[in-house]
Amino acid sequence: MPSDSVKHGAPPPLKDKNASIIVIGAGVFGLSTAVHLAQRGFKNITIFDKQPYHESRYSYFKGCDAASADINKIFRSAYGAQAEYQALSLEAFDAWQKWNAELASDGDAVPAGMTKDDKVFINNGNLSLTDKPVVPDFELATVRSMQEAGHPDSQLITSDARHVQIAHDRGFGFAIDPFNRQSRGQSHLGVLDTTGGTILADKACSFALHKAERLGVRTIFGARSGLFESFLRSKAGKVMGIRTLDGKHHHAARVILACGGWTPSLLPSLDSVCETTAGSVVMMKLPPALTQRYAADRFPSWQYKMRDGADGGLYGFPATADGFMKIGYRGTKYTNPRVQVDGLERSVPITRYTCPEAVTDQIPAQAMRVLKRFIDDFLPDLPASEVDIAMTRLCWYTDSWDNHFVVDYVPGYENVMVATGGSGHAFKFLPNIGEWIADIVEGKGLERQLVQSWRWRTRPERGEQVINELMEGSGGHRALQRTKMSSPRELKLVQGANL
Repeated sequence: MPSDSVKHGAPPPLKDKNASIIVIGAGVFGLSTAVHLAQRGFKNITIFDKQPYHESRYSYFKGCDAASADINKIFRSAYGAQAEYQALSLEAFDAWQKWNAELASDGDAVPAGMTKDDKVFINNGNLSLTDKPVVPDFELATVRSMQEAGHPDSQLITSDARHVQIAHDRGFGFAIDPFNRQSRGQSHLGVLDTTGGTILADKACSFALHKAERLGVRTIFGARSGLFESFLRSKAGKVMGIRTLDGKHHHAARVILACGGWTPSLLPSLDSVCETTAGSVVMMKLPPALTQRYAADRFPSWQYKMRDGADGGLYGFPATADGFMKIGYRGTKYTNPRVQVDGLERSVPITRYTCPEAVTDQIPAQAMRVLKRFIDDFLPDLPASEVDIAMTRLCWYTDSWDNHFVVDYVPGYENVMVATGGSGHAFKFLPNIGEWIADIVEGKGLERQLVQSWRWRTRPERGEQVINELMEGSGGHRALQRTKMSSPRELKLVQGANL
């Protein structure tokens, strides 16, 4: 690691396989890290989390509330010119296929609540749509980058006759115009990522947790026993473990903090790197006929105007087997600034698990307007009389200023590593990101471009290469305190109307 690692308090590489390792957080970063460390022979790993995942099985419908607790997530290899993340996605693609095969062939690999017929990943394509007359530069860059990486014709332009034929030949014909817009005389321009698809998030997390436990990883879950309260320090200031809310001390040679949206408020020094933000989500319950029409074998995951600001940033999924269709909005990334013990404001999640009194069924009115417009334009066969708005939610992510993850030792906290900053695109790496984190723990491959991109860093001056602005506080336009909210009832009343 470069010489400035000294100021980060990075300890020597961990070689002792019997050393105690604590992972705080049982989401994508925490689960993957535990699995890969255990696969390398580390024998003393414990995951802590405040949520009872053994009972909820990562289901938001069963009270679970975290970014990783969801019915589905997008998989894509489309990263424009960022070949390093593209390569990581292709690595993940192979890992997801192996997890599907493991589920299907090994009865012991099947966690409670699942069967051998379940999948954790469906390769049904990811379609990125635009309302522009030409394909956006980001998508064109992806086409070139994938071709240069040896994957020609994996990114198919919907207006290119040769690409359309390739899609049909490969079984992706349904994903070229899944909203049937061409038949209505409407634009359907976009790029289909044939490596993409749909991750069944709750099942994937349940599978990963079961896999970790089969490898010998211990878990301590619960509102008191699993909730991190503070670090244990030696007289010299070195972190020696953690204290949980039940008052118990847990000693460890390494502590890996992977607490999702709670991470920035637990580590105030992340102020210059990350902030917790909310996406707006609507889940609709479809009747049987529409469930079949929008099933994963005939409808892809999709994105619409993802880089077009507040009027774009939409994404969605096929219907699940039990009829739930999810659409999300990230055109505006909302914050919940609250004054912390040091007197500074930091955005913290509002979750029904930790703040039930603060949770309503409302989402920001701006998000509702964009969602209404999209549903009316793209999904006219979802009449209000047949479709139930089953749930809306705010899904809390952790954004870094540059969209790179943050995986590094924490300055001033020797023996503490942080794994966060998923920035809305980390979940697809559940099967493989832990291998990279385990490398960092063992001091391997530290010179790689991605590892360097994930180092602890400070945001440059506002506007200079900054993708996500941070720390705008309660006076910022994204603060929920300043945001008009809307009820799902409003969506149901106008759904299918001319907006």
